[in-house]
Amino acid sequence: MSIVEKALEFADRKHKFVTTSDRIIAAREVKDLILGVNELYKENKDKELMDLMKRLTVIKQKIEKRLKGRPSAA
Repeated sequence: MSIVEKALEFADRKHKFVTTSDRIIAAREVKDLILGVNELYKENKDKELMDLMKRLTVIKQKIEKRLKGRPSAA
């Protein structure tokens, strides 16, 4: 399976991560996918690859936002 196929599969998957460890694993996975797609983009400069990276980045930001949690009131 190519990196693009893996990235598309991840982007289309449901993103319901119950535990913190699930979120950490998902954040690492999506980071690796973004970096892999970026290497292909450097060679091809394909607009579709850029759009895919943007989709994955939005997913990654949501996961990381959930990992950080709410700031505690001081």
